[in-house]
Amino acid sequence: MAVEIKEVESKKDIKNFVNFQFDLYKDEKKWVPPIKSDEIKALIPEYNPAFKFCDAKFYLAYKNGKIAGRVGAIINNAYNEKTGEKYVRISRIEFIDDEEVFDALINKVIEFGKSKGMTKIHGPLGFTNLDTQGMLIEGFEYLPSIASVYHKSYYKKHFDRLGFEKEIDWVEFRLTLVEQAITKAKRGADLLKRRYGFKVLRFTDRKEMLKYAPKIFEILNDAFSDLPFVVPFDKEMADFYTKKYFSILNPSYVRVVLSKDDEVIGFIVGLPSLSEAMQKAKGRLFPFGFIHILKALKHPKVIDLLLTGVAKEYHNSGVAVMLFADLQDQMIKEGIYTMETTGVFETNGNVISNWKNYDHIQHKRRRCFIKDI
Repeated sequence: MAVEIKEVESKKDIKNFVNFQFDLYKDEKKWVPPIKSDEIKALIPEYNPAFKFCDAKFYLAYKNGKIAGRVGAIINNAYNEKTGEKYVRISRIEFIDDEEVFDALINKVIEFGKSKGMTKIHGPLGFTNLDTQGMLIEGFEYLPSIASVYHKSYYKKHFDRLGFEKEIDWVEFRLTLVEQAITKAKRGADLLKRRYGFKVLRFTDRKEMLKYAPKIFEILNDAFSDLPFVVPFDKEMADFYTKKYFSILNPSYVRVVLSKDDEVIGFIVGLPSLSEAMQKAKGRLFPFGFIHILKALKHPKVIDLLLTGVAKEYHNSGVAVMLFADLQDQMIKEGIYTMETTGVFETNGNVISNWKNYDHIQHKRRRCFIKDI
């Protein structure tokens, strides 16, 4: 039976779009479900300010009367202006193992892209670099962090079949604190404090931490400006992500480094792993999901490294060493010795070489695909 593609338009369509992922992965023990309400809001212009610089459509694929796949088509106009390219992004794609379904979804994204004058298709990517990025192609046996992704292992073969090529990969690591790494980081941090007068700012409550959110986004814009898929966050976007993510952060695992003049020059955001808690919550905060999340925040066994940023002016001054050293001190006090990194571009040799100071495994890889249209 032919595949029917339907544009997501109504509230019911949006719910079906979000719920399809839950149906598809219901038997996957390593999948970490998102919060459904957050997923729904991301698709609605009234909630998501990214629609102000992105054109986006979302689609559902039906086969034999049932939903068999979904996809988003996003044109990030700000990124296209920055790069001079004409990209349409594949976003939030999920599908059963069926060539007709996959081909119909991709063709719909291409059709939308061409109608807007686009010449290349790439992804999976979200609205911004703090949205979902990449497709898991290695590491299906590992539980992802909530800032990472999980996909069906058959997805890659369909991208390959249609002639998509690799644009870039992210790699992820599991790090275990060992004496060598702890000592090296502490020695380096002490040296930097004496040489440059840098100071580490710690937080004990969320209210105090939130005061620094705007500055953290300023540093993020500066530090990430040359990376693929990145455009600066304006105040509205920064506020959107602050409300979405900062409310769940444990201040004990957030650090800011100040210059000798008390200017914010770097930050690190760690988070007690919420992966198992999110599995128990099953996509809902209420009535009981938030209880699992609160328990995970208070009694962590693993810390997820969500974001690290250092102002470009200080990239070679060792600020990142200070951030990691201080975060590690907190972990050791709490009896935590394992960290999960989020994705770093495989071309980022500086970060990867630093992670190899730890007892480590490079256990996950995700990919952005690309082709001409």
